[in-house]
Amino acid sequence: MKRNNLFIKLIALTVTALLLIGGLAGCGKEEGDSSAASFRTLDEIKESGKIVIGVFSDKAPFGYVDENGDYQGYDVYFAERIAKDLGVDVEYVSTDPASRVEYAATGKVDLILANFTVTEERAQQVDFALPYMKVKLGVVSPDNALITDVEQLNGKNLIVVKGTTAETYFEKNYPEVKLQKYDEYADAYNALLDGRGDAFSTDNTEVLAWAIQNPGFTVGIDALGNADTIAPAVQKGNTTLLDWINDEIEALAEENFFHADYAATLADVYGDAADPDNLVVEGGKVE
Repeated sequence: MKRNNLFIKLIALTVTALLLIGGLAGCGKEEGDSSAASFRTLDEIKESGKIVIGVFSDKAPFGYVDENGDYQGYDVYFAERIAKDLGVDVEYVSTDPASRVEYAATGKVDLILANFTVTEERAQQVDFALPYMKVKLGVVSPDNALITDVEQLNGKNLIVVKGTTAETYFEKNYPEVKLQKYDEYADAYNALLDGRGDAFSTDNTEVLAWAIQNPGFTVGIDALGNADTIAPAVQKGNTTLLDWINDEIEALAEENFFHADYAATLADVYGDAADPDNLVVEGGKVE
């Protein structure tokens, strides 16, 4: 009788172990499968009282940390309005260009608002909302060795930041240009200031602003490549948050919100060097 009881217990333990293993296997995900990562729905964000947004901390005037340790910039201005209209607080997570896709795709943040250019490759990994800005590439260089034509870059060292459209564009279209790559924008600009590269390429909106603030440097090429758009991004499949963001962008057009954002965060930087109508997108409609 004791042996029968022992046999029954062993069977029960075996069945339990198999069920546990099966449950763990069902909850897991294949290595590298970021789509299996969980995201927070719109209701879950509201219930938590906080939205987590990935922004730049070193890319003025779009996302940066000021002398008081506060996040500022064009993207941050938008982020603050999103949090306000959701009725939640906002937690900022500093990101760099190369990690924006990862942060959105794996749910490390609810939303990416980091001057994120829409590309087909990125759209396979994250879901983009409607655009709120348009942009081309620009090239800034020292006045005493000004680059005014892309052909002048042949055989020279062009500074780019990893994970940006500038890196992709030059690798594809101008492989003879030597790319000097950096992880952070601050490091890239310091390299240009120190003379470690001949020029620096990134969004024209940024290099125009930087050149105004740094005498001795000029944007000799102010529009390179196709016109692109800047848009928020969420994890694939997070339709509740994506739909709300799209509705928000369309609704904000009624008050010309992004022109107000420009006036508050970019106008003093650009002055007369840029026309807000050439940069700002209202209601997600690119003209």
